[in-house]
Amino acid sequence: MAIERWATQVQLLPQTDPPRHPCEILPTMYDLPSEDPKEPGLPDEFHDYQPQLLRETFQPPRYMPDRFFVGTDLNLYYQLSHPLWYKRPDWFAVLGVPRLYHEQDLRLSYVMWQEGPAPYVVVELLSPSTEREDLGHTDREPDEPPTKWTVYEQILRIPYYVVFSRYTDEVHYFELTGDQYREIQPAQPGLWLPKAGVGMGLWFGTYQGLERQWLRCYDASGAWILTPHEQEQQRDEQADRRAEQERQRAEQADRRAEQERQRAEQERQRAEQERQRAERLAAQLRALGINPDQ
Repeated sequence: MAIERWATQVQLLPQTDPPRHPCEILPTMYDLPSEDPKEPGLPDEFHDYQPQLLRETFQPPRYMPDRFFVGTDLNLYYQLSHPLWYKRPDWFAVLGVPRLYHEQDLRLSYVMWQEGPAPYVVVELLSPSTEREDLGHTDREPDEPPTKWTVYEQILRIPYYVVFSRYTDEVHYFELTGDQYREIQPAQPGLWLPKAGVGMGLWFGTYQGLERQWLRCYDASGAWILTPHEQEQQRDEQADRRAEQERQRAEQADRRAEQERQRAEQERQRAEQERQRAERLAAQLRALGINPDQ
């Protein structure tokens, strides 16, 4: 049992001073069993945040927002002859289907024989318990459900399959060529998805307060597509810039008005000086017996 192996390992760990941090010795969700013995532990936080970033940035311009569907950790039922068999991709996108089921309800699952179109792209996030299957390195017996790789490649024939490891920051891009996935090495910034009109690649930045490599989408110009939070930040920054520009224009107008006032004051002073000179000259002329007004 995984929990028994972990307990034995903890007992064998040397004692240290100060004690080791809990994150170094406590079990993870991959070590502990689930209430359902057939299910591994629940996903970690990264399995929440990374699909959320993809959901927020996957904005195909060729489709209205209500004409494509994005699923995260959602059961994907793929074969009517085995209606209970399913896969649960970490993230997938389907083009040309209503975002809402029956135009009004959120989906509880994605059922191929009801929906029709297969996903256009699937993303799996590597974890210790799924890495071999995600990369197509496992086999199944004929009477067992097929592996993810087989379902995505042979049954659903999903055009693009992306596998990302948070541990190594490596991403593998697979394109369906003929009857098989072929790993490709796309140019930067990543994999272009022509039917969607967006790309997917690695971006280093801060999301949900965590700075690291993330998988996210970019547009045809190569610019990273903004999340709603980033769009709000951009609008705030633009509003701040406009306010600053308005403040600067007001200051410039005030300076121009002050300059005009100073020029008017200088003109008034020059006129006053000319008047005073004229009065002194007239007084001098009168002192000499000359009437300056004649």
